[in-house]
Amino acid sequence: MHTGRFAPSPTGPLHFGSLAAALAGWLEARAAGGRWLVRIEDLDPPREQPGAADEILRTLERLGLYWDGEVVFQSRRRALYEESLNNLREFTYGCGCSRREIADSSLLLAADGAQIYPGTCRGGLPCGKQPRALRLKVAGSIEFVDRAQGRVRQDLEGEVGDFVLRRADGQFAYQLAVVVDDAAQGVTDVVRGADLLGSTARQIYLQRLLGLPTPRYLHIPAAIDAAGEKLSKQTGALPVSVSDLPTVLQFLGQPPASDLQEAARNWDASLIPARRAMAPPR
Repeated sequence: MHTGRFAPSPTGPLHFGSLAAALAGWLEARAAGGRWLVRIEDLDPPREQPGAADEILRTLERLGLYWDGEVVFQSRRRALYEESLNNLREFTYGCGCSRREIADSSLLLAADGAQIYPGTCRGGLPCGKQPRALRLKVAGSIEFVDRAQGRVRQDLEGEVGDFVLRRADGQFAYQLAVVVDDAAQGVTDVVRGADLLGSTARQIYLQRLLGLPTPRYLHIPAAIDAAGEKLSKQTGALPVSVSDLPTVLQFLGQPPASDLQEAARNWDASLIPARRAMAPPR
């Protein structure tokens, strides 16, 4: 059965870009007669806003985007992530580098804007260093076909570098948690913004190491403002309302609809623009 999911971080209210991802995933699941799950990715306490998770859920209900089953909170699933880390032990190593040290030693940037880790601790911790983060050794390339963005290939070692699975503050990294949760929840189809396209190869790599299935991926254009910046709380994105739904449908390349049920009947993922980012219609 088709199983999709919407996995927001509780850092503020839903804005246009997050609504576009939610609506696209909901319509995709409903058109396929499948399930649509909601998972709150609350693994980064310093960035989280009190009450944001509840407000996100209430907003989805007001919009008519009802989910199936119980809402899952990542903060309650740490035992699953720890178990997966143990299964990856032969591929991981402790890293004693600080962010400043990585910035000083690496001039290359990954697709997500982060510095590519130069492998300083891969062969063992330098003298006097203590392990801070836990990194995964990477090798080779990952290639996949995204249903909106087409064929994507990423050289993990050259374009990403060994990446963090557990941070220096003890928190589990997004890349690990999302892979574990998608598999545990039986997710078959991931619909999300193209700003996360650069993470997909890392997640497929982890899926293969852990022996987990790889879902189908559909990355819709990330919504940007007039300055070309991704819409977010930090860039002043406004909370959404029911009146935004027709504009979101237009953004997704879908025909107008009188209600969500008609939108689901008319849903055609092939109409989604094959662009990494674009501004919402005015």
